[in-house]
Amino acid sequence: MGTGVLSTPMSAFHRLGGQLHCEGVPIEMLAARYGTPLYIYSRAMIVGRYRDLARAFTAADPLIAYSVKANGNLSVLRLLASEGAGADIVSGGELVRVLRAGIPPERIVFSGVGKTAGEMADALRAGILAFNVESEGELRLLSAVAADLRSTASVALRVNPDIETPTPHHYTRTGHRASKFGIPIDDAHRLYRLASTLPGLRVRGVDVHIGSQILEVSPYRRAMERVLELVTTLRQDGIALEFLDAGGGFGVTYDDNADIPAQSFAAAIAPLVASAGLRLIIEPGRYIVGPAGMLLTRVLYVKRSTEKTFVITDAGMNDLLRPSHYSSYHRVEEGTLRHGRETVRVDVVGPVCETGDFLALDRPLALPEPGELLAIGTTGAYGFSMASTYNARPRPAEVLVDGEHATVVRRRETYEDLVRGEEDIAQTPEDLLTP
Repeated sequence: MGTGVLSTPMSAFHRLGGQLHCEGVPIEMLAARYGTPLYIYSRAMIVGRYRDLARAFTAADPLIAYSVKANGNLSVLRLLASEGAGADIVSGGELVRVLRAGIPPERIVFSGVGKTAGEMADALRAGILAFNVESEGELRLLSAVAADLRSTASVALRVNPDIETPTPHHYTRTGHRASKFGIPIDDAHRLYRLASTLPGLRVRGVDVHIGSQILEVSPYRRAMERVLELVTTLRQDGIALEFLDAGGGFGVTYDDNADIPAQSFAAAIAPLVASAGLRLIIEPGRYIVGPAGMLLTRVLYVKRSTEKTFVITDAGMNDLLRPSHYSSYHRVEEGTLRHGRETVRVDVVGPVCETGDFLALDRPLALPEPGELLAIGTTGAYGFSMASTYNARPRPAEVLVDGEHATVVRRRETYEDLVRGEEDIAQTPEDLLTP
């Protein structure tokens, strides 16, 4: 382990003299200066991967609506806004974030199965491009909210094409019939007709998102073909659409293999959408930011038992949930190579009071000493964004590296942050009964 460069396109993580670097900065220096656990992101890699995707799809001239849930740090959003990205949001909080980061409303699409009336109203006032609607109930509520505001909501229906997509975990498969996401394709025609009659709505597009961390292109092709059959039927019924939102889900590799080229995804999607005369929207998140991030953590203890060797670190499942939640693999590297160490199969675990608190299981690792630094790879997506304060543990800091410079883009939470907003009131039983 840890003998070379991370195998990702345009990788900004590399070794010099045995020390792992992020761009021009040794990660040991970052950990010493900013503490651990610590998320670090490469500016060059985020920009490079965005541009790589934009080049691959250039013939389609798409709106690249970055999936904010992958990593919603304001500095990351501002960086992508400067590259011309739009945003795919799933909450009112994400709307606030992208507007504050300078992403224009006309480049924002609002997805998600549980939009509230308040969130709809805020998005309408902001003037977003479109709502991706996921149910008849949402469609009717959006109509009522828009009519009440004397506004018009541009809508696309998220169609579920009933395609079982191979992904590493069943939680990330969203295009099959049993998923909570989307409208069954067999019912879509009826709801498009309904949408065309409801006040306050303007039917403009169709949306499909079949999953996340998809490492094959054929499911995209099948999904496009099914949805475009629906588009043809709708046009025959007088319902003309302007765009097709193909979603995201483009996978990245978490081990030593190379990523699927962006051109492969583009070849499966763009020609079919272009042949239908529709504008293309895509919603990548992980593909852009995932490989551009690392989580740095210090070894606290090495604990040997009769069955296992545990490397206990100061980062846990509250800092990086994916291994516990999705059984996901993340590469674990030494911050500095130290030769002559015994390589042992270990569980890399955190300090959280849960058996499910682990970063890696049964992983061959040159056995580290307490105080040494480990780097958890490909954590730029769904790392900090899924972090919590479980066990009353403050969330990590985030640092953006640009060449030889590093900037804190989110300060480390403090214990005071953990209790801010709570009311510390001692109550007696009599107080509880007082109206």
